[in-house]
Amino acid sequence: MGTFALHFGPVTQFGRRRFLAAGAAAVAVGCAPETAHLRASGPRALVSRGIDRLIEAHRSVDGAGVSLTRHTQMAALETLDPFVLLDEIHSSNPTDYERGFPSHPHRGFETVSIMLDGRFRHRDSHGGGGVVVPGGAQWMTAGSGIVHSEMPEMDGPSTELWGFQLWVNLPRADKWTAPGYQELGAERMAEIDLDRGGQLRVIAGELLGGRGPVTPRATEPVLATLRLAAGEDVELRLPRAHAAFVLAADGSPSIGPRREAIPEGALAMLTGGELLRIRSDAPAQLLVMAGAPIREPIAHGGPFVMNTEEEIRQAFDDYRAGRLG
Repeated sequence: MGTFALHFGPVTQFGRRRFLAAGAAAVAVGCAPETAHLRASGPRALVSRGIDRLIEAHRSVDGAGVSLTRHTQMAALETLDPFVLLDEIHSSNPTDYERGFPSHPHRGFETVSIMLDGRFRHRDSHGGGGVVVPGGAQWMTAGSGIVHSEMPEMDGPSTELWGFQLWVNLPRADKWTAPGYQELGAERMAEIDLDRGGQLRVIAGELLGGRGPVTPRATEPVLATLRLAAGEDVELRLPRAHAAFVLAADGSPSIGPRREAIPEGALAMLTGGELLRIRSDAPAQLLVMAGAPIREPIAHGGPFVMNTEEEIRQAFDDYRAGRLG
């Protein structure tokens, strides 16, 4: 799941099936300074996070014709650092997703696949891969380069498919690391039951005393799914300097001491701080994400995320010549 965005003059969006014809131009962007809102006072005062701005989703088609929701845009790259992209597939109509994402390359970043319903199988050019099952995830390091496919595998009569893919950038020093997978079955997630019947499932980092199974990464990610029951009120502790955002995948929860509402389907980029308070009057399903900014130039060309336009061109050349993956 994902986009290939190339830039030569105006920003243009490209799907996976069209990236080779697009050329290898890329756009480099810097990183925005962090912001913080003070919510308390005193020598041990903690800073409470609020909503910095909202990003509205838009519909898109990618892969071999998969209908999906795109929650990020090129203009947000500066303030989303180290995150590059977030896509969602949510449908009970197989024609929306059954053609999947045939073989395509990646280099220079990591992909995180998260499944709430349905199954997706990953295969790569080295014979590796696995199946992401409901409640599970997969953390793939593209590193120096990999060619892989992502195809749905539906079991039984249900046709419901609900999943996300997050792209996490790698710092310059790690972009040439060997590719690899972390298969994260549902049974490996840290589960914390909430007071009113909701549940927090930690994939990476630590929240409410639960530690996710993802091995330490350079970006120190914190990633969790959060299901809130009606009337749920939860306070999470995040690293103060991390960039963070919350996706209201279902429902419209509120954030912070001012109870700023996130419209259903919107992504809320958060201000800096340690405390994230989330409340919901009705049931809701969310993704919570935070990571340490890399603060390096980003060259984002199609399926590659590097530091310079020259590196993007080299990635396209390597793929065409069969040297990638």
